[in-house]
Amino acid sequence: MLYLRIISRVLANGTSHRMFLPHLRDSSAIAFESKNYTKRYLTTTALNFKRRKTAEEKKAPRVIEFSPKKKNSSQNGEVVDVWRNMTVADLAKTSSLSLEHIQEVMLYVKGAGSIEPKARLEDQKIVKEILSKCGLRMKIVAQPERSVIEEEAKDKDVVPRPPPLEENLKQRPPVVTVMGHVDHGKTTLLDSLRGASVAASEAGGITQHIGAFTVELDNGEKVTFLDTPGHAAFSAMRARGANLTDIIVLVVAADDGVMEQTKEVLQLAKEAKVPIIVAINKIDKPGSNSDRVRKELAQHGLALEGSGGDTIAVEVSALKGLHLEELTEAVSTQATLMDLRGEYVGLMEGVVVESKVDSHRGKLSTAIVTRGTLKKGSVLVSGLAWAKVRGLFDHAGHPVSEITPGMPVEILGWRELPSAGDIILEVDSERTAHSVMRWREAKSMLEKAEGEKDAITLKQMEHDEKYKAEREQQRLAGFYRRRHKGPKPKESGPEDPTPKVNVIIKGDVHGSVEAILDVLDTYDGSAHCRLNVVHYGVGDVIQSDLEMARLFNAVIYAFSVKTPNPAPKDVGIRPVNIIYRLVDDLKKEINTKLPLVDVEEQLGEANVLQLFDINEGRKKVTVLGCRCTKGVLKKASKFKLVRAGETLAEAIELDSMRHLKNEVDAIKKDVECGLRLADQDIAVKAGDTLVCYKINQEPQETDWDPGF
Repeated sequence: MLYLRIISRVLANGTSHRMFLPHLRDSSAIAFESKNYTKRYLTTTALNFKRRKTAEEKKAPRVIEFSPKKKNSSQNGEVVDVWRNMTVADLAKTSSLSLEHIQEVMLYVKGAGSIEPKARLEDQKIVKEILSKCGLRMKIVAQPERSVIEEEAKDKDVVPRPPPLEENLKQRPPVVTVMGHVDHGKTTLLDSLRGASVAASEAGGITQHIGAFTVELDNGEKVTFLDTPGHAAFSAMRARGANLTDIIVLVVAADDGVMEQTKEVLQLAKEAKVPIIVAINKIDKPGSNSDRVRKELAQHGLALEGSGGDTIAVEVSALKGLHLEELTEAVSTQATLMDLRGEYVGLMEGVVVESKVDSHRGKLSTAIVTRGTLKKGSVLVSGLAWAKVRGLFDHAGHPVSEITPGMPVEILGWRELPSAGDIILEVDSERTAHSVMRWREAKSMLEKAEGEKDAITLKQMEHDEKYKAEREQQRLAGFYRRRHKGPKPKESGPEDPTPKVNVIIKGDVHGSVEAILDVLDTYDGSAHCRLNVVHYGVGDVIQSDLEMARLFNAVIYAFSVKTPNPAPKDVGIRPVNIIYRLVDDLKKEINTKLPLVDVEEQLGEANVLQLFDINEGRKKVTVLGCRCTKGVLKKASKFKLVRAGETLAEAIELDSMRHLKNEVDAIKKDVECGLRLADQDIAVKAGDTLVCYKINQEPQETDWDPGF
């Protein structure tokens, strides 16, 4: 109706209809006479008119409705990876369904065949139908080498075999360990037995790692000897020697008697229940007394033959080779009585004696075979290390093809260095070795997590308490007050002002490094200077050690290993080959880090004879009439007031020091003088003593005592 009114007014004014017709709706049709402009007809429609919403529709929430998508039956179900010739158990694992469920579905599939877990599914159509009945789809992939589930299920550890059968046992050489106190002649005795000179090559004449070698006696029998260190720092290595051995030869010097390490060996033998043969050495040396040695051993619970006991004792001279035949006969007799036998067939078992890194051959370990026969190409596991044997060498360095029980061997081919004292077990393949390594590493990580659980829980509780306190403080402060102004403060705590010495330990063999770390554990001066071991390892000093030393400002102690040539100037490298020299050098390094201390030096003493009160202007002062009785009195130095042995005042300064009427700077012994104190409030009496002293700053020395 509105459009009709507008058109009527426009036409009344004579305006052409062409000017407004384009503005009309397309659904409307209006006809006019072209000449007289008279209205003929008009039609309208309500199809495009917008309907007004009701009050209820306006209040209702707006809902957008979409038409549902058409379902595609081919996309239903989860996709499962399948491969050719997979087993029923593989299908259950890859489809994440139980084995019983798959087997039940197979009963309704024609031609499915056997439902045993190890049965092969050769027809892919059968597999597709099985999965279809389970509501799943399949995708053909390449056959995996080993599924993850199967890998984890088969990972397990290996353990030594059960005790051998009696018919498989044969005679084996005895393992004899030579033990005793340092410098009692153990290595020299072994040199005489095998006709070689090893003691001359030992640094300082001290054996610092376990040596294992075979000696053929005059009667044709073979004996495996272990030479253990006698130094106090190598107690753990001596304990390993006692655990490996069948017989202990205890060397006691006739001129020295029973010492600390001798007592330690007696205790180890008692705990391990190992028989002892005593070799009383150095009988040719002046001042030797074999009877005294026998009495001292009896006092420590070891009764010798001829003194009411059954322990064999042989008096020898290792240097001159006296009575060595009697000692070897005693070892052979004891081994015969013990009837030592071993199993020569089956997988090899042994014990790591020592391990090291050779710059040319790589990682090596010295071991004693306890069971089975070790051959080249065998796969071994020991602790967290494994090896495929690439070479076997005897104690002289000659390659050998196989090693039988009771014999020492040097094994080449370790991926990682095994720890001394670990058990070596042979496995059937490298795959089994990898499985054992995964199992042991997982167990090691679990044990580490369990050990650190308490510390982690405590740290978490501290963090939670701190967070709750800060959150409560921010809540009480309000929004505007808790906004940070300026840069955010550093989250790291204040730096520890305590001086510290960082060290890196590199050793020739695992046992030497272990002994050095045991010695460093005895350090107890952390309150004054911290001692940090930032890295340790076996082998020569390499580039990564230098980079770590630069990063931590550390000192590298190279214990009987090679160092870079030329040595870098910005890294401290200390080559050492005797452990107590390493400790001495480390003490000097610690002393350089300790701050200087004030040390009081007494210069002289003076007795107060009489007190004089004098006037200086309007001020009344007291002058002390004194006599120097010891040393020298110096005006610039400080004084202490001592009465009846008790110090009443310290750091007293002088205003004046006079001899007669002259002002002087020093007073010698037996000279009288007048002293005026700067502090007149100090109550001095006749008969008191004034001690003149000065403070010197001197370097400190650590009181660390490692026990040797």
